[in-house]
Amino acid sequence: MLNRDLKLIFATNAVGSFGDGLFAYLLPVYMSNTLRLGPIQIGVLYALLALASALTLLISGKLADRYDRRKIMVAGWIAWLPAPLIFAFAQNFAEMIPGVVMWGFWLGQPAGSAYIVTSSERSRLTSTFTIMSAGWSLGYTFSPAIGGYLAGTVGMKTIFYLAFIFYASACLTLSFITSQRANHNREIDEKDYSFSKLIRNRKLLSMSALFAAVMFITMMYRNFVPIYVKAAYGLTDFQIGFLGSVLFASSAVLGIVLGKLGDIKRNVYSLALSLILSATALTLMLWSGNFAILLLSFIFNVAPYLTWSMLGAIVGPTAPESYRARWIAIPQTLCMFFSFAAPYLGGLLYAISANYPFIVALLIMPLLAILSLRMIKG
Repeated sequence: MLNRDLKLIFATNAVGSFGDGLFAYLLPVYMSNTLRLGPIQIGVLYALLALASALTLLISGKLADRYDRRKIMVAGWIAWLPAPLIFAFAQNFAEMIPGVVMWGFWLGQPAGSAYIVTSSERSRLTSTFTIMSAGWSLGYTFSPAIGGYLAGTVGMKTIFYLAFIFYASACLTLSFITSQRANHNREIDEKDYSFSKLIRNRKLLSMSALFAAVMFITMMYRNFVPIYVKAAYGLTDFQIGFLGSVLFASSAVLGIVLGKLGDIKRNVYSLALSLILSATALTLMLWSGNFAILLLSFIFNVAPYLTWSMLGAIVGPTAPESYRARWIAIPQTLCMFFSFAAPYLGGLLYAISANYPFIVALLIMPLLAILSLRMIKG
């Protein structure tokens, strides 16, 4: 099903996400317990990450439509390399900022989405995107639990160093994919697919608005889940890491299942179902601290980790080949731009009551699921 280049991208995702997962899921707990940051400060840092992403996505899309997409994808990993090293030496809120900003440089996202769309069979596009997402989840399946164990034995600084090594390995793996450039008819393309014209495309804007709303609500609560279960139910770092591993293993399995559903039925069904599952998951998490119930909650909470692949699967096929990366970058950019304040809002709500970010999310997600079914045809 996957050609050589897609297999290399899958391997890159698995290797890179393993390094990322060693610290990413525990990072909010590290900020809270070790650096002594409050929920609002943590929200601000994740808001800066989202803002950095918004500012780099559209630039990346333009570059990927003009130059070799492979080089832009590799550059995305190179931009991430300093982040874990900066985290390793940061001692306070201000020193975390450069690392968070570098971590938010998502240069490879639009280029990667365009590369996958161009390299995939159209009839299997949704499942291909979710398989690529499953590669990311595969690395996360083991690394949060390992990171949680290592945090209690060798400390977070060593974990950050290991993450840097895995980032570098992912970058090296990706460098072996085939070059890919967009096919251009300059006279037609510049006239019909300029940024000013694309941004006024009603279909593209409606899809962008939907995904921006989904991204906002998931980013509002996502990074406060590990802090919540530690504070509310007294879980250890290893238990939190284990639950994170379960979450990403579930994202990999359910992502492929939902991708198959999207190929057979409509790809928007996959998005709607993921939102319903996550609303159910948050209800379970708030209802009980029983570890078996929490386990079930983490299995279902997949929407925050599948939305990006769903965006590529739904928006990608509507894009013209010559400007596919720029086309996909528009909803990605709008998602991150309008969502950058979501973690800050989550922090404010969490500071008032730890339950509030999750209650708001579980009430809104079913409404977004219904809206998606009515808005998108495909």
